[in-house]
Amino acid sequence: MWVLMYVFSYSVSPAATNDKAEWRLRPTVVFQEFSNEERCRTAKATLEGSLKDAGAKLRSGLEDLKTLGKADPTQIIIAYNVECLPK
Repeated sequence: MWVLMYVFSYSVSPAATNDKAEWRLRPTVVFQEFSNEERCRTAKATLEGSLKDAGAKLRSGLEDLKTLGKADPTQIIIAYNVECLPK
C-alpha cells in the first residue's frame, strides 16, 4: 500500500492587503491511498503538473492586473509538495 501526501499553501504579502487574515499561509494537506507504487507515482506526476499549471495561470493573471496597477505577482507565494510514501 502506498500513500500520496499532498501539501499546498499560499500567502499574500502584507504589502498587498491590510487584512492580516488574507496573507497568512493556508496549508491544505491531503492523503490518498494507492494499491501500488506505480499508481501513486502516476497520480503524483498528474497532480504536480496541475499545480504547476495553476501557479502559472495565477501569475499570468496577476501580471495582467499589474499592468493596470492593481496587483503584483511577487506579492503571492505559492508552495506545494507531493510525495508518494510506502504505508
